[in-house]
Amino acid sequence: MQKAFVLGAGLGERLRPLTAQLPKPLIPVFHQPLITYAFDHLRAAGVRSFVVNTHHIPEAYAEAFPEGQHAGAPIAFRNESPVRLETAGGIANVRDLLNEGPFIVYNGDILTDLPLQPLLKEHQDKGNLVTLVLRSQGPALHLSYDEKTGLVTDIRNKLGTGSEGEYLFTGIYACQPEIHEWLTPGKVESVIPIFLRMIQEGARLGAVVIDDGQWWDLGSRAAYLEAHQALHQLGTAPAPAIHPTAQVSPEATLRGLNVIGPGAVVEAGAVLEDCILWPEAVVAGGANLKQCIVRSGIRAEGTHAGTDL
Repeated sequence: MQKAFVLGAGLGERLRPLTAQLPKPLIPVFHQPLITYAFDHLRAAGVRSFVVNTHHIPEAYAEAFPEGQHAGAPIAFRNESPVRLETAGGIANVRDLLNEGPFIVYNGDILTDLPLQPLLKEHQDKGNLVTLVLRSQGPALHLSYDEKTGLVTDIRNKLGTGSEGEYLFTGIYACQPEIHEWLTPGKVESVIPIFLRMIQEGARLGAVVIDDGQWWDLGSRAAYLEAHQALHQLGTAPAPAIHPTAQVSPEATLRGLNVIGPGAVVEAGAVLEDCILWPEAVVAGGANLKQCIVRSGIRAEGTHAGTDL
């Protein structure tokens, strides 16, 4: 598949106040916008162009991608205004940009390196209308799946099968263009009711379980911090923890893993432990921060633990 629709319109409510400054898919992960990890993951699987929906702080996407591309792959942005259309509405709203071909949908707030080839093979071999990527472990096991048929059978027992679910839905799925026949342009609607209706009406809502690789939903500050720690420990972080343009006083004390972004400043006498500093953040001399996230342009002073500044 050569096109992907990456969901970028979320509000990121659980990450406030961080998402007061940036849409969740643009929060930095080792100095790179989170959404670029999705782009690179998809490019490695053969995707050649992207469609991204926006809503919250849409101008931030233009600033992050001023040339409308990433690593040579074009990005078409479409703003949902004044109302955010949710997932199904978002897909319907970009039908013209998807060019009536098969495509991958990818949540813009996840970070993963799970292999995508099994998804593409399952989708093609089984002739599914939609094929979801599932994992057998994770924080939200809500999908029921029949291994023999390869089909999803229920979601949170909404269809009364008696199963609350055994699998996690990763937020990645492949779609045939015929999915648009199930959608209503302009309607604010999640994709979950669409999936349930597909099950009820016998459409092929397939799935593939892929437990290889790592997967995080960065919807909470705990997950955001954890992902940085894990990437560092796994040796898969794409960049040094301290950006070359950051200014860290030799008289500052750094403990654990501190990810310090471009142009950030840590003054003499500051103490940091397992913190993340966004670009141009400043930690004042004498400040003592533990597991804090400091936004761009903020000057952190005093003592804080587990706080977003």
